Amino acid sequence: MKLYTYANCDTCRKAVKWLREKAIEFTEIPIRDQPPTQAELGRMLQACGGDLRRLFNTSGLDYRSMGIKDRLPTMSEAEALALLAGNGNLIKRPFLIDGERGLVGFKPEEWEKFFA
Repeated sequence: MKLYTYANCDTCRKAVKWLREKAIEFTEIPIRDQPPTQAELGRMLQACGGDLRRLFNTSGLDYRSMGIKDRLPTMSEAEALALLAGNGNLIKRPFLIDGERGLVGFKPEEWEKFFA
């Protein structure tokens, strides 16, 4: 199980703390230095029901400065995944991938259900 995080992200720190409190083993990876692969992003997209927007950090500076909100509706899935794989700042975090399953963001109730 891989958990992509950003060290200065409070939500990421909460997710790490939650996993450690539950004694769930994971490998933490810095999302800015080593973004998820296109294959991992594709699996997460399927886990999110095909909603590309859910993979994006819509409140991030890069998302806004690059005009992704306006570009996303006309972007192909391949283009969007390549963009995400090339820029970890664009990815919603924390980003947890475990085989074919995964979670983006941290909502304790969703994480409880995922690990039940």
